Amino acid sequence: MTAKERILSLQNEVARHDKLYYQEAAPEISDFEYDRLKTELAQLEAEHPELAQTSPTLKVGDDRLDEFSSFPHAEPMLSLDNTYSQEELFDFDARLKRLLKIEALPYVVEPKIDGVAVSLTYQKGKLIRALTRGNGIQGDDITHNVLTIAAVPKSLSGKDHPDSVEIRGEIYITNAEFERINKEREAEELPLYANPRNLAAGTVKLLDPKETKKRKLSVVFYGLGACEPVLPFAEHAQVHPTLKSWGLPTLEKFWEASGITESWDAIEELDGLREQFTYATDGAVIKLNPLALHTKVGKTAKAPRWAIAYKFAAEQAETLLKDITIQVGRTGVLTPVAELEPVSLAGTTVSRATLHNADEIQRKDIRPGDTIVVEKAGEIIPCVVRVIPDKRSGNSTAYEFPKTCPACNTNAIRLPEEAAWRCPNPSCPPQIRRRILHYASRVAMDIDTLGIAVVDQLTEAQLCNTIADLYTLKEDDLVTLERFAPKSAQNLLKALEDSKANDLWRLVHGLGIPNVGSQSSKDLCKHFTSLEALQHATEADLLTIDGVGPIVAQSILQFFENPANQTLIERLTSYGLNTQAHQQAQGTQTLEGLSFVLTGTLPTLTRDEAKALIEKAGGKVVGSVSKKTDYLLAGEAAGSKLKKAQDLGIKIVDEDQLNQMLAS
Repeated sequence: MTAKERILSLQNEVARHDKLYYQEAAPEISDFEYDRLKTELAQLEAEHPELAQTSPTLKVGDDRLDEFSSFPHAEPMLSLDNTYSQEELFDFDARLKRLLKIEALPYVVEPKIDGVAVSLTYQKGKLIRALTRGNGIQGDDITHNVLTIAAVPKSLSGKDHPDSVEIRGEIYITNAEFERINKEREAEELPLYANPRNLAAGTVKLLDPKETKKRKLSVVFYGLGACEPVLPFAEHAQVHPTLKSWGLPTLEKFWEASGITESWDAIEELDGLREQFTYATDGAVIKLNPLALHTKVGKTAKAPRWAIAYKFAAEQAETLLKDITIQVGRTGVLTPVAELEPVSLAGTTVSRATLHNADEIQRKDIRPGDTIVVEKAGEIIPCVVRVIPDKRSGNSTAYEFPKTCPACNTNAIRLPEEAAWRCPNPSCPPQIRRRILHYASRVAMDIDTLGIAVVDQLTEAQLCNTIADLYTLKEDDLVTLERFAPKSAQNLLKALEDSKANDLWRLVHGLGIPNVGSQSSKDLCKHFTSLEALQHATEADLLTIDGVGPIVAQSILQFFENPANQTLIERLTSYGLNTQAHQQAQGTQTLEGLSFVLTGTLPTLTRDEAKALIEKAGGKVVGSVSKKTDYLLAGEAAGSKLKKAQDLGIKIVDEDQLNQMLAS
């Protein structure tokens, strides 16, 4: 491969990983692997400057999305360079000493929380905006989501704060909250988040703050951006108590160090303490303490020269891969799981790890009997990093992914557009069990007392082979089950009876149509209003709904064309389940069928209040401007959505005009 070809390949690869990390919150490689790619690219571009701009589409570290309005940072919000060894850290110190001609440099060492950078702007002590880092120059407006965080004050405490100030911090999700959410996703057969950082990144970019609030974001602040008037600080260490005095959550611990050796001691102390923290830490941030030196050393285009991040190596361990087993999901997906010789890793005993899919096993050439290296991705989820070939048995053979379902022996299928193999047999026992669990879950029919232990007994006793069988259960059936007294049986039967009156979207979601989640179910039921209308919808009908594309439309059509599903729906209907969308108490539907996008700050209404008024009048609020948008509701400091609406010729209205439309 020529230098030109390698540079182009690396530029495209880095751009792809940037998009996965910053915009989709679904990275495929570790920070170390990512930094290795960027280092190789930088070296090649330095050696061949004439080739450095081969790929003009490369965007590094930009988390902005079209669905959000973007605003400029008053002071650029830079990222940090990373280092992975003591030697590299000491080299950082040596460079600064040479540049500043100072023999010993004082530092501050802070925990590096593995979250999402955020910048809050307060004017006259009032919060006016919260932005992501974006591309460092502009960030996405996530104020509506930040306001769901109880620890974020709408007004700063006291009177001793600047007229205008940017406050920099990190949004994160605690380990306990991460585990809770992943358990819910596992019950729904949704992909699990790899680590708390991915979950936090996805949460801050949700369009509905009600959904954001359910995920319980947390935040901590540790720095300042633009500040007017400038605060009379001499040292960075003064920032922390000042932020705390303003009522902002700050780092629970940081260290002042007189030199790089003391800084290293602090890093080692932090490494020993971080398991006690409620959040994930992936390293330490080392900053020059004197603020005057920040100005002297300056910055590069992407990072300050006065700070660096030291990244802890993920704890790894060797163990034996005893076997690869296959789990069967609700939709028939066959997921490979590594069964390990139990090994201690990051404070817990690990005996299983996900292998994702057949392609992952083939790419890493993972075989039962191998000695492998495992680590906890993001300190939470165990994963197989690599095989140790030198310890492989001489008679080892490549693993062949099973072509039949391990539960029912049906031939597995693999659709061209999917990485997963599936069992197509709807009567497969694990699928039945998981379908019932999904149907009863809080995000679907919300049937109290119908948990895992009960469903296991119902399916093992063959009392329930479909979700419709739930409505044929009798008290005599239930009292034969373990730990089921007449009272508990009556409670379950009442919960099942009550579920018949649920809103239609819950039933549609509970049916388990592939690619149709709770929000899609709500959108479908709002449009079609009855299960019968949804059953008879054409592809063209479905594609008129925002958020329903060709893949989702085909999933819906295939589901309702399946004779077994038709029989299931007939049974549910005959048992008296509600098949009509609940009619919301509504006023005059003056905005019926119209779609709105909101941007900027309105004079008297919050975004939530404006959205509620529009929806009550029959309109719909969507996240991004497109040719299908009818109106852009624009307030003060409208961002990029305003320009896009102008370019597309979308009608632009203000709050007064909206009120006139509502009253007409």
